[in-house]
Amino acid sequence: MKPDAEMIEGPEAWKRFQGVMKNVLAVPHAMIQKRIEEHRAVAAKNPNRRGPKAKLKPSVSRAPDV
Repeated sequence: MKPDAEMIEGPEAWKRFQGVMKNVLAVPHAMIQKRIEEHRAVAAKNPNRRGPKAKLKPSVSRAPDV
């Protein structure tokens, strides 16, 4: 079981919060989108994942019924 986290208040808490927010906002949006796409690609390959499965797109080589 985790021990209780130390409660920090006042100016020190604000400085820590500002530091964390600078780090979060320093990451470019393109990098976040890239990481999300990489994660989705890895997650799609998991055959045991829960939830609805992604629909397969029809292949291009299939001839349309005319």
